[in-house]
Amino acid sequence: MELLMTKVCMTKDLGVHGNLFGGLMLSWLDEAAVAMSNRICKTPNMVTRKMTEILFERPVKVGHIINIYGQAVSMGMTSIALNLEARRYNVYTEKEDVVCTTTIVFVRIDEEGNKIPIAGEVRRKFAERNG
Repeated sequence: MELLMTKVCMTKDLGVHGNLFGGLMLSWLDEAAVAMSNRICKTPNMVTRKMTEILFERPVKVGHIINIYGQAVSMGMTSIALNLEARRYNVYTEKEDVVCTTTIVFVRIDEEGNKIPIAGEVRRKFAERNG
């Protein structure tokens, strides 16, 4: 998996139980993933189609560093699917623990919001690299 983004959990990011608010984690994952899908698909016109089951494995507290990793797992005619992991990074041990996982699917759209094909050359290169 490729490192996409690093965030630091701050007091303003907490929910009522003193942990990182889950909706903010989803926003971080979506932001990191759309940038990756735009880069891979060579277009800024990718939108979130769906997130699969989201697993929150461990809490995130104030001061925790979160590294978000992604990996493209499939590409169709108009869409790409990415596996995402958010990992809590320990600065003392350099160990990472997975705190959240999901798969996000993005679709390429035109200026009116209709889905359109990802460029053929992009799909061919993806297929060559990913067998």
